[in-house]
Amino acid sequence: MIQYIDSAEGVTPPMLRGFFEGWKKPRTAEEHLEILKNSAHIVLAVDTESGRVVGFITALSDGAQAAFIPLLEVLPEHRRRGIGTELVARLLRKLEGIQCIDVMCDPDVQKFYAKFRMRKSVGMILRNY
Repeated sequence: MIQYIDSAEGVTPPMLRGFFEGWKKPRTAEEHLEILKNSAHIVLAVDTESGRVVGFITALSDGAQAAFIPLLEVLPEHRRRGIGTELVARLLRKLEGIQCIDVMCDPDVQKFYAKFRMRKSVGMILRNY
């Protein structure tokens, strides 16, 4: 069973193994925990049988005007079960009242985000790998 929580309290690095698949510079589980602790908002999907985090989403926000969703990931063996959809839905409820919510994503996942009334935009990025 999957339980959704909105705090990193009690989460340990071993619970976060396996994320950042395919990244040029993958984050360690310890770095992942710091990301979760320092994000304005998080939602975690936890497998209650194993105690392992199997999906997560984060948001950075000023709390009034803007929010940015930098990370959403579900472990490969837990994909196609609606976990990502539930993570986004829960986070968007937490961001209700924020006028500008931005996500930078690859074209192959734009259809996924469109389900949440998001639309394509143009942006700029800098990556320091």
